[in-house]
Amino acid sequence: MREGRAGEAAGDDRLATVLRTVRAGNGFEEALEQILQIVRLGLVAEGERLPAERDLAERLGISRVTLREVLRVLAEQGIVESRRGRYGGTFVRAHHGPTDDGERLRVQAASLDLDDTLRFREVLEAGAAELCAARGLSDGEAGRLRAALDATHEAALHGYRRHDTLFHLTLVELAGSPSLTAQYAAVRATLNELLNRIPLLVRNLEHAQRQHGAMVVAVLDGDGEAARAIAREHCAGTAALLRGFLA
Repeated sequence: MREGRAGEAAGDDRLATVLRTVRAGNGFEEALEQILQIVRLGLVAEGERLPAERDLAERLGISRVTLREVLRVLAEQGIVESRRGRYGGTFVRAHHGPTDDGERLRVQAASLDLDDTLRFREVLEAGAAELCAARGLSDGEAGRLRAALDATHEAALHGYRRHDTLFHLTLVELAGSPSLTAQYAAVRATLNELLNRIPLLVRNLEHAQRQHGAMVVAVLDGDGEAARAIAREHCAGTAALLRGFLA
């Protein structure tokens, strides 16, 4: 019995190197990233159980409802499985070497510099949002931005990423710098290639939509600081998902 407890304590120490309280803005995405890191690093081995929900939620600083959504997504992706009963819990599923789909996607992503793409995207998009707010939009430009936002709300799931791309491109174009638009279009193409390698998560899309709406309000209110902050938080959420699945 003592040995088992010592093993659990050692496991907890290892998890402490990865698990941290998530930021309020992107709780779901960052929690998903951290649990994926635990699995990818082998801190909880295949067939072993993740910490209890209460403990994991406390460590991450999220509600158990949010944690259960994260675990449901991971179960749908075949990464963990839930078992009931006295010895139940959430267990890491066994995978079968480099032919596994997740491994294949990470190998493909290795040909792209993930961190560089994500940093460059954040710099360009946050700057564009601030510029839009600072320069002020005409009625016609504001109408274009609202229409692009509305299109994301009306999009079917299979077409969402196309409309999401068009919304962000519209925002960048309205900053008024053709050079900025060209650079953003290039990095967005790379970003979309990465996004197409991970699943569409409804919880993440709903969160992104709220951030889109807040960004548009800040831009139209002329609040450059808020527009920049919201854009950075939005980019950070996407980055957390991509790093979790592909890093």
